[in-house]
Amino acid sequence: MQDIPLIIGVLSGVLLIAPFVAQTLRFPLAVVEIIFGSIIGYMGILHGNTYIPLLAKTGFLFLMFLAGMEVNLKNFLTIKASLFKRAIGYFFILYSLSALIVWFFHYSIIYLVAFPIVSLGMIMALIKEVGKEEPWIKLTLIIGIFGELISITALTLLSGVLEYGLTISFLRAIGILILFLITSGLIYKFATTIFWWYPNLRKIIMPENDNSEKDIRLSMAFFFAMIGLMISLGLDMVLGAFIAGIFITTFFKHKVDLPHKLSSLGFGFLVPIFFIYVGSTLNLEAITSPDIMFLALQILGIMLSIRIASSMVYLQKLGLKNTLMLAMGDSMPLTFLLAIATIGKETNSISSNEYYALVMAGMVGSIIMMSTIKLIIMLDKKRALNL
Repeated sequence: MQDIPLIIGVLSGVLLIAPFVAQTLRFPLAVVEIIFGSIIGYMGILHGNTYIPLLAKTGFLFLMFLAGMEVNLKNFLTIKASLFKRAIGYFFILYSLSALIVWFFHYSIIYLVAFPIVSLGMIMALIKEVGKEEPWIKLTLIIGIFGELISITALTLLSGVLEYGLTISFLRAIGILILFLITSGLIYKFATTIFWWYPNLRKIIMPENDNSEKDIRLSMAFFFAMIGLMISLGLDMVLGAFIAGIFITTFFKHKVDLPHKLSSLGFGFLVPIFFIYVGSTLNLEAITSPDIMFLALQILGIMLSIRIASSMVYLQKLGLKNTLMLAMGDSMPLTFLLAIATIGKETNSISSNEYYALVMAGMVGSIIMMSTIKLIIMLDKKRALNL
């Protein structure tokens, strides 16, 4: 208990100065927070504390909740057929190439999920910095939404296989997952009907003019309720957090300021704690070794290569430059790479070196891709001004 004042002071300092350091270095904020976390971990400040891991887990789940809020099911289900077909083609190529690489080079089964993993976390950070007016950015967001749904399913299956193996327990877990998804679909249909018959009900639940913050209270209550349900069903809590975000944004879109308010709470406090904690689990001496850095660059190279190949389905629509921008924008699955690395480490499915390499691949990839995209956009703006 005597270390708590020190921990609070250090975390407060990191939360305060990290945005300024990220702005100065032009690094993604999440990467800067991980770097600070690794320094804190090296100093031994967070080691042995039982509260920070719980707070960090809550931060990660809240990030997935915010990612779910980027998905409006009503708009998502009315997506153009041509766009849907291209997205299917993109992910078919992505997962096929991943399977071939894993099989040919005898990688662990974890890489079957790691190589094609897609996460909205850094895509949201990218959109926050450069906007979403460009066609390739809009497609990156759509790919991110599709990929997030596929990736969460893949993570759930991977977690089940590693925990139970191909046993009756695993089949039972999959059966519960399928039943939960079907039930969620039925609840969505039921809620859609209710709100269609009683359109003012949503404004009664979440009033437009509200001094008691009912919108935030309901959102947080639903967020924690879904997590509790996932725990009781033995399913991945990420899925519950993501679905909670989808339902909130789908049925209460009249609260246009709600995503901003929840995003401020998440990115201002809970999510940074998650990134700082991840950094504290790293071994600074290990991650700077040439072997780990080489493996990290190898993972990153494979991830980018298969995304460039998959993005060619959009070549005719976007042109070569924007197609490559799409591939780079999709090559920053930092949060899910961290999740995969954690699952692999907890189940002893990967070595310590592979754990560090996956985390480094996520960090280095985020820095390189984000910096390259911002540089290209800046050069395009300068070129446009000179014309």
